Amino acid sequence: MSGATQDPGDEQSTPEAAGSHEFDVHESRTVYDGAILTLRVDEVAMPGGRVAEREVVEHFGAVAVVARDETGRIAMVRQYRHPVGRRLLELPAGLLDGGPGESPLEAARRELAEEVDLAADDWRVLVDLALSPGFTDEALRLYLAEGLHALDASERHDEEADMSVEWVSLDDAVDRVLSGEIVNATSVAGILAVATSDARGTTLRGVDAPWTDEPVALRDRRSRG
Repeated sequence: MSGATQDPGDEQSTPEAAGSHEFDVHESRTVYDGAILTLRVDEVAMPGGRVAEREVVEHFGAVAVVARDETGRIAMVRQYRHPVGRRLLELPAGLLDGGPGESPLEAARRELAEEVDLAADDWRVLVDLALSPGFTDEALRLYLAEGLHALDASERHDEEADMSVEWVSLDDAVDRVLSGEIVNATSVAGILAVATSDARGTTLRGVDAPWTDEPVALRDRRSRG
């Protein structure tokens, strides 16, 4: 009817603008707590008022290193990976599980020494990765390390006792990525990032560059006991 007054109870809320919703967590519970990960379930507020469960894998996070010598070769390791049931050619890498006092750079130095018996004088941040943000906070920082020098051989255990070291030219590594031989996501990202950086003459970030997505939930959980 023309001129009718709308009852205030009939008013509808104005839809949120896309990109403005706050995904608040109403409740959270832990369903599994293992050696290198924890699985929690969060109840999250969705646009429109619905609350949905989201499974989140908390992970220590990791670091990886493109260690390049004076001839342009990069150090890689061939390591057995049980979930895929075969050996993969990868960059040296490892978890950020050295405790709250160990920085990502210190972890990268440790992994380079433990996996390929090398140290480096020149370190820069290559790329940061959120490895599968649909279900895990696992993130990884990749470094470029140059000015290499050899260390005494480390003692290795379990899968790493079977690990072999291979030196690969950068061009060969790119070819192996594109042919499907190198499939480890971290290694693919690191190899292509170095090749792109070289081609474009990019100035890489310093080792103290902020790391927005550095995972801390599992380390905080462990530090609380």
